[in-house]
Amino acid sequence: MVWSLNLNLGPKLTDDWPLVMGIINVTPDSFHDGSRYNFQMAAINQGRTLAAAGAAILDVGGESTRPGASFVPIDVELTRVIPVIKTLAEDGFTISVDTRKPEVMEHAVAVGANMINDITALRHEPKSLKVAAALEVPVVLMHSRGSPSEMQNQLNYEDVVVEVYNDLAERVKACITAGIPRNRLILDPGIGFAKDAEQSIQILANLDKIQDLGLPIMIGASRKSFIGLTTNTPNSNDRLPGSIAVALWAAQKGAAIIRVHDVIETVQALAILKALCYKEANNKAAE
Repeated sequence: MVWSLNLNLGPKLTDDWPLVMGIINVTPDSFHDGSRYNFQMAAINQGRTLAAAGAAILDVGGESTRPGASFVPIDVELTRVIPVIKTLAEDGFTISVDTRKPEVMEHAVAVGANMINDITALRHEPKSLKVAAALEVPVVLMHSRGSPSEMQNQLNYEDVVVEVYNDLAERVKACITAGIPRNRLILDPGIGFAKDAEQSIQILANLDKIQDLGLPIMIGASRKSFIGLTTNTPNSNDRLPGSIAVALWAAQKGAAIIRVHDVIETVQALAILKALCYKEANNKAAE
């Protein structure tokens, strides 16, 4: 299944092929690129670079959510992300704000963010649902358990696919009840969040079951530790091939958005996959 995303995010987001979301971590401690873009101009320049490389969406975050990460106060997170979002939005780019805090969501949308990406699926604070409903922008609901500081202690699933499906279904219902329409919701099964390597692989192998929820799926697996554990590459700098493999798999499984650090490489790989798929379809139609 492929999705034609009608999320009012602008003319760039009308293709029926996975959109590439470029990651901009304005943080000192993110697992792969912490401190690389921890200054406003570095983050802004990285956003412009990713957009030029083909990113349809720029995902700006000011709080690391890697396993074991510490909480970042609201004022610190706002200082990190708001100037970056404002500048990139003024440049005309489509911006997602990666945050679990409703105050940051409000400020980000006020300066031009078009989308909210929340690792807690709007669970972090009681008012998150109300705020997201009022902002009237698309929301990514990601599956996770607990906080980043202790989520890897919550790996006890009887059936990880079924439980992720059920948890996401519950969050969709909560959003609709709060006044967020289905056509503004995107689901992320949360690869690596409260999941070990085998559980992450299991989710990816069964994306079609998550698709049964009937909403667009976003996959964020770029450079993550499950790739390292599966391929014996402990350094995230060595995980680009595995990240590309996941992106291609997710695309063929119908993912609507693929969230990555390495935009130019992912865009190129997807372009070849798309050309091959179209050629195969044309050949079959000609038979």
